[in-house]
Amino acid sequence: MSPRVVSAGAIAGLVSRFIVAPLDVVKIRLQLQPYSLSDPLAPLREAPAYRGTVDTIKHILRHEGVTGLWKGNVPAELMYVCYSAVQFTTYRSTTVFLQNALPTRMPDSAETFVAGAVSGAAATGVTYPLDLLRTRFAAQGRHRVYSSLRGALWDIYRDEGLKGFFRGLGPALGQIIPFMGIFFASYEGLRLQLGHLHLPWGSGDATAGIVASVVAKTAVFPLDLVRKRIQVQGPTRSKYVYNDIPVYTSAVRGLRSIYRTEGLRGLYKGLPISLVKAAPASAITLWTYERSLKLLMSFDKDKGEASI
Repeated sequence: MSPRVVSAGAIAGLVSRFIVAPLDVVKIRLQLQPYSLSDPLAPLREAPAYRGTVDTIKHILRHEGVTGLWKGNVPAELMYVCYSAVQFTTYRSTTVFLQNALPTRMPDSAETFVAGAVSGAAATGVTYPLDLLRTRFAAQGRHRVYSSLRGALWDIYRDEGLKGFFRGLGPALGQIIPFMGIFFASYEGLRLQLGHLHLPWGSGDATAGIVASVVAKTAVFPLDLVRKRIQVQGPTRSKYVYNDIPVYTSAVRGLRSIYRTEGLRGLYKGLPISLVKAAPASAITLWTYERSLKLLMSFDKDKGEASI
């Protein structure tokens, strides 16, 4: 792959991540609030019970300023670059292995499923400490828990050990295989029905991919929510914007506890903004990628003309 393509992809991802970062902070704040959305006393609590995206943004701007919407963006940007690199490398390596190491070739769909699951698991495991740091910084309210990224690394290592960087890794890995399975099952089923359509925003295949992604994300979203809550547990649990997040000894018990105290709706806090975020993120990524690639190619062209 051309270095220009890799560089343009990295630039596009970083720009897109920066622009949609406020939506990610909003999603994390909504996921972390341990209150029932139907509780009439929730707005009277010391920690605000956000009723939606707009209320969350207003509260952050009023109490934490504009920069509050970008909390955790540095580890998030680092995570994006590392995740993409590990995922791409592992996906290609796994695909080559499956094509050459087995006595018979697997069906293309099964091959893609296995390669996608393996690469997703590898990328998640390698970059998980950055994901945890992103969540903890985004969960900070007016009072800072960590003074800097370097300080956070030292504090977590000192107080929680290496395992502290991997709190919630279980549900993170646990959602990858069902996500891939649901995605491919939904995509293949819809593709046959929608493949012949030509819609304003793309082909029927593209529409099937979008719908399959929404269905898969929705199905595994409770695991993402419980992962976020486990990530902020530990010695600093009482210092975040919500200081009374229950202690979950496992992801399964966490899901049961959330369902019992917050209802089914509680398992999907932050889902709407998570789904909405995907569209602008993709659009910004593609727009930036095309222009970055053209700019890099023009630089190479100027250098070539200058050397003549």
